[in-house]
Amino acid sequence: MDELLQFVITGITVGTVYALIALGFVLVWKSSGVANLALGQLVLISSWFAYGMLVQLGLPAWFGLIIVIVLSLMLGWIIERFVLRPLIAQPILSLITVTLGLAFFLEGLVSFTWPKSVAALPHILPDQVIHIGTAVVSMEYLLAAAISLILFVLLSLYFKYNKMGIAMRATADDQLAVQACGIPVTKIFSRSWMFACVLAAIGGILMSSIGGITYGLVHTGLKAFSVVILGGLDSFLGAMVAGPIIGLAENVGGGYLTPLTWPGVKDVIPFIIIIIVMFIKPYGLFGEERIERI
Repeated sequence: MDELLQFVITGITVGTVYALIALGFVLVWKSSGVANLALGQLVLISSWFAYGMLVQLGLPAWFGLIIVIVLSLMLGWIIERFVLRPLIAQPILSLITVTLGLAFFLEGLVSFTWPKSVAALPHILPDQVIHIGTAVVSMEYLLAAAISLILFVLLSLYFKYNKMGIAMRATADDQLAVQACGIPVTKIFSRSWMFACVLAAIGGILMSSIGGITYGLVHTGLKAFSVVILGGLDSFLGAMVAGPIIGLAENVGGGYLTPLTWPGVKDVIPFIIIIIVMFIKPYGLFGEERIERI
């Protein structure tokens, strides 16, 4: 029972960070219809950005993290402006392929700039241990989940009340109508990629603060993709609900199945969930079902 409670708390908190990263994917998909297959690599390079600022340059944590956020905003703008904008009105396969190429480019850039395969960030979050019932949990996990939830609430308010946030929601439904209102759709696309890169950066920093920087962060992005599939490609609420579910399944399933199967079974569980969801409910828990008439 003690083990189960430990797995549940850890799984829910890690899953909340997955959900935060997944929100970046949903943002890009809703505004531009582009499937961002470079999500894991964005998480990876952002974490190494943080390592460069905090460890290599030795900047104070608050200042270094601000620079990482600024760099992430710039990266998002560059990706949209110079990689994706030239492909507007091109077949969707072209857009998917270019994000896949972007993923390999970013991974190669990381290998060239930071050849080491493992690194550690200084403790950004308090690492004291607290007791929840019979479970022993690090404060890092709980604070990472709290930060993710706060950002989700702020983003929800932004998209509900801010003029540009409302325009981004409207773009997902009808790009021509948004253009008719005098709002440049390309500006919406840029902002969505900038937000996605910032969310990937924050998620990567939170995960790196807990477990260090490794190339496994690419798989963290892929696990966030499984959150998107489960929750629905176009649903913010779906991402926040599905994240803890994926984290819970991963930790509880991995905790009990690893002694019975093989050590890597924990990392396979999110992808098994993707396959099951695609068969049973391909639009996800909260995704909009689109019916096309012939």
